[in-house]
Amino acid sequence: MISQNALISYIKHMGNVNTKELSHFESMATHWWDERGPLKPLHKLNPTRINYIEKRILHHFEKPSLKDMTILDVGCGGGLVCEALASKGAKVTGIDAGETAIQVATDHATYNGVSVTYKCENVENHKGTYDVVLALEIIEHVDHVEEFVKTVSEKVNKGGLVIFSTINRTPKSYALGIIAAEYILRWLPRGTHDWKKFIKPSELARMAQANNLKISDITGLLYNPFLDHFSLSNNDIDVNYFMAAEKTK
Repeated sequence: MISQNALISYIKHMGNVNTKELSHFESMATHWWDERGPLKPLHKLNPTRINYIEKRILHHFEKPSLKDMTILDVGCGGGLVCEALASKGAKVTGIDAGETAIQVATDHATYNGVSVTYKCENVENHKGTYDVVLALEIIEHVDHVEEFVKTVSEKVNKGGLVIFSTINRTPKSYALGIIAAEYILRWLPRGTHDWKKFIKPSELARMAQANNLKISDITGLLYNPFLDHFSLSNNDIDVNYFMAAEKTK
């Protein structure tokens, strides 16, 4: 684990990254692949979100598989999404401002023989464009949301696809996303989320459209506590939701 002073010095060169947020996630980084650890919710929802991502990509590009599709995962953390998509044939690059997270992701992929390119950097400094850019559970943690959406749009090829996932700013999301998840179920450490930074779909859609992204789908992500299972919803976007958009020019 890098020291706090080294981390803060590093962050100063990292663009649209919140020091407090990054330090918080770096403190959990060694637990990325612990299915019973502090990132347990991501393991629970990962099969459902991979299913959504794969179906949206295949539908958008009218392809039978992800083989040779170039994908950038912004804020990839320990690589849960990267490895899953790479195992389906995609050419995946994962970037994250957390040095420990990237090291964990690299080590895990190497150990499991999965080919993923990992880089410790922010999206502003990243070079290259891709067929698909993913920004999953990250936009609510950046300092300047509009700048982040603009930068993400610049990393996708014309005709390509961007997929966001984030949390709606509603009374229901406060009750379930913070009170229940952080204080009652203790799925996440307290302070993981700030309700004021949650983003309404209308707000995200406006920012996306201002940056040449045409919205093609909005789908909710629901958790059933009785079945301990996540599922997709076509009409309930009160808490978690995905937004897919095509790069038009």
